[in-house]
Amino acid sequence: MLRAVLSINECEQVVSQHPATYVGDQFPKLANEHGSTDDFAVLNFPPNDVPAGWRPGYYRLDSDLTKLNESLLALSR
Repeated sequence: MLRAVLSINECEQVVSQHPATYVGDQFPKLANEHGSTDDFAVLNFPPNDVPAGWRPGYYRLDSDLTKLNESLLALSR
């Protein structure tokens, strides 16, 4: 489900609180490398819109989704 479309500045604010791991140029599989299916969030930078310091593709955020949601809501304040 699409939760938010963020500016580069907003992405960097969220990632400063919820570290992101680059997972490649294809959408990550639902199971992580340990075989569990924990919830996670995804950031995507399309090839034509990649800020400095980032790679095009998908990044996985394994933070608690409630805390991540709180960070997203705080962006609009």
